[in-house]
Amino acid sequence: MALNVSDPYRPRIGLTTYYQKAAWGVWQADAAILPGTYVQAVVAAGGTPVLLPPVGTDPTVVELLDGLIIAGGSDVDPEQYGAEPHELTRSQPARDTHDIALTRAALATGLPLFSICRGAQILNVALGGSLIQHIPDVNPGAAQYQPAPGVFGRVEFTTAPGSISDELLGPQASAPCYHHQAVERIADGLRVTAAAQDGTVQALETTAGGWVLGVQYHPEQNPDDLRLFKGFIEAARNYRQERTENLVDVHQHV
Repeated sequence: MALNVSDPYRPRIGLTTYYQKAAWGVWQADAAILPGTYVQAVVAAGGTPVLLPPVGTDPTVVELLDGLIIAGGSDVDPEQYGAEPHELTRSQPARDTHDIALTRAALATGLPLFSICRGAQILNVALGGSLIQHIPDVNPGAAQYQPAPGVFGRVEFTTAPGSISDELLGPQASAPCYHHQAVERIADGLRVTAAAQDGTVQALETTAGGWVLGVQYHPEQNPDDLRLFKGFIEAARNYRQERTENLVDVHQHV
């Protein structure tokens, strides 16, 4: 099918994936996988998904992207923030290394960055912050965040005025959630821009400017509310346009 050049540009969005045992048809083997809700949300919001498995990590891949999503998944290895593992912590160290490297590369280049659930924790850890490894240890009423295995909870939160969260969602919002860990010590360079009533951090943004948003909840699980994804795709499109204009400028002055 021929490309319709009149179509608006669909930003290329990198999404990190799992790499683990999976099954399809008659096969069962290690595979790069990602819940389809992430891919569907990116497409519905106007982007082109590009999957980035945690194998052969190359942080320079961010130069080919217009935006990056660090997806949810397993617990972050506490070794990354100098803690001993909790008995319920389940990590995938290779994925941590991959996601942290891509997160730092995105921050260094100004690439729009959308970090979801585990991704928000990766963002905090990548910049020197720490995590609560099991929320019920410090908040016995935290069952709402992970009601049962494979069952999403729902969290209500308020947003900080003037933040990306506030701009896209308004002063209050709710979203699906599924996590037993949470942000503890906030890394330098980040600020809390959304929190639940019990104080659990629900969103982080950078203090250095640019489009960087880490959310503890799962917006991709609510296909009827794509406000965050649409805001992210718009930022990715603007990033692409600015980068293109800068390249043209450089070539004109060579």
